[in-house]
Amino acid sequence: MSSRAPVFILNQNAKREQGRKAQVANIKAARAVSDIVRTTLGPKSMLKMLLDPMGGIVLTNDGNAILREIDVAHPAAKSMIELARAQDEEVGDGTTSVIILAGEIMSAVEGFLERDIHPTVIVNAYFKALEEIVRITESFGETIDIENESDLQKIVGSCIGTKFSSKWGNLIVDLAVKGVKTVYRKEADHVEIDVKRYAKIEKIPGGLLEECVVLDGVMFNKDVTHPGMRRVIRNPRVVLLDCPLEYKKGESMTNMEFTKEDDFKKALMMEEEEIRKMCADILRVKPDVVITEKGVSDTAQHFLLKQGNCTVIRRIRKTDNNRVARVCGATIANRPEELQESDVGTDCGLFEIKKIGDDYFTFMTECKQPKACTIMLRGANVWDPIAVKQQTFKTSIEAACMLLRIDDIVSGIKKDRRAQGGRRDEEEPAEGETFGDARDG
Repeated sequence: MSSRAPVFILNQNAKREQGRKAQVANIKAARAVSDIVRTTLGPKSMLKMLLDPMGGIVLTNDGNAILREIDVAHPAAKSMIELARAQDEEVGDGTTSVIILAGEIMSAVEGFLERDIHPTVIVNAYFKALEEIVRITESFGETIDIENESDLQKIVGSCIGTKFSSKWGNLIVDLAVKGVKTVYRKEADHVEIDVKRYAKIEKIPGGLLEECVVLDGVMFNKDVTHPGMRRVIRNPRVVLLDCPLEYKKGESMTNMEFTKEDDFKKALMMEEEEIRKMCADILRVKPDVVITEKGVSDTAQHFLLKQGNCTVIRRIRKTDNNRVARVCGATIANRPEELQESDVGTDCGLFEIKKIGDDYFTFMTECKQPKACTIMLRGANVWDPIAVKQQTFKTSIEAACMLLRIDDIVSGIKKDRRAQGGRRDEEEPAEGETFGDARDG
C-alpha cells in the first residue's frame, strides 16, 4: 500500500493560507477592491475608462459596472464584487457606497484582530450595531406619496447627480419616472414593476437630445415584408402569432418521387392550399396588422395583402411580441385555426413605420392603457452619449422602481422637526451618542 503514488485532491499550484495570515489577506483584498471605486464617489467623483473583453470602451462611475469588468482570483475580492452585484439587483443604486463601506468595516477589524479578539465576537458586535442602525434609521422614516411626481423626480434626481449625464438630469429623470409609472401595476397588495421585461431602452444614434422620449406604446426595428403593404394605419386590429405562415417541411430528410410531369405541379398546389387555409383562418377575424415570431412565405404575403389588405411583420423577437401584446390588448396565438375575436388587439391608436437613419422602425403608439413602453434614446454618435446615457437611465429607472415598491423613505425631516428651529436640546442625547455610550460601558 505504501508504494502507491499520492492522490492530489487540489491543484499542485494551489496555495493555502490559514490563521492570522489568511485574515490579513482577506482584509487587504477587500480594501484593494474598495480602493478601485473610491474615486468614483461623491460630488467630485471621476469616471473610470475600461476595456471590456470584446474590446469595447466602458466609461462609467457606477460601482457595479466597473467591478463586473474586473477579473479577480482572491475569494474575498470575489465576495466584494458579488456584494456590488446583489446591491445593483435589489436596489439599483448605491453599489459604490456599499463597497467602500464594506472596505472600511474590514479595515476597522484589523485593530481588533491584533488585540487577539476572536472573529466571532467581532461579528456579533457588528450585528448589534446593525440592529441599532436599523432602529435609528426607521425613526427617520417619512411616508411618501407615489402620486406626487415632483417628489419622485427630486429623489430620482439625487441618484444621478454624480453621473456623467447629470447635465441632462431633468430630462432623464422625467423619462425614467414616466417609463416606470407606465409599467407600474398594483392589484390588492401585490405590486408588479417588471421594467426588464416591459420597459425597453431603444438606442438610435443620431438626432437631437430633445428627441429622447417615452412612447405611449412600443417600437421595434422591423419593416413590412411587402412594399405594397400599408405603413400607416389608424386604430388597427392586431393579430399576434408565434407560428410560421409557410408550408411545414418534414422534420427529417423527406424525399418526393415524381413519375409524371404533373406530379410536381400537384405538390406545389398542395403547399399553396395549406398556406391558403392558414391565411383564411387569420382573415376570418379581419385583422389590419399580422405580427409573427417566425417566417412568412411569399405566398402567404400575397394572400394576406390581396384578400385582406393586411400589413405583415415577421421574425419579431419574443420579448418584443410580449410587449406588443401588453400595449394593444392582444393574445399571442399558437396556431391560426385557434384565433378568436377576443385574441385581436384593438387598444393601439396608431400603427406607423418610420425610417430613422438607415433603418426602418415600427411604431405602435397612442395606446389606450399601455402596460409596456419603449424609451427611445437619441445621441450624437454611437459611443457617446448613447452608452453613457443608457447606464444613467438604468440607475434612474431602478431608483424610481424602488420608490414605488416601498412605503416610506428615510430622511432627516423628523429629526429636524424635533429639534425645533434647527437646534437640538442640549440635554437630549443624540441617537448615536446613546448607543456609543452604552457600547463603551
